[in-house]
Amino acid sequence: MIDLLKNIEKIQTTELGLIRIKKSLSLTIDDVVSWCIETTKVADRIIKKGKNWYVYKDDIVITINTSSYKIITAHKIK
Repeated sequence: MIDLLKNIEKIQTTELGLIRIKKSLSLTIDDVVSWCIETTKVADRIIKKGKNWYVYKDDIVITINTSSYKIITAHKIK
């Protein structure tokens, strides 16, 4: 968890990732990466499992690659 928070400014995603995240989380904002960074800062729980970080906040989970800091996906927990 410390590595993720130390390198939080490295968090990024692809253009298609932005679209997927906005749709999955029903976000209306344009700066999805900043939203994910702020959510990570106040996360309820962050778990490193294999090559990914899993960031939990309320009813969502954001998956971030540990080496590239790329947001892979984000979705609501059912």
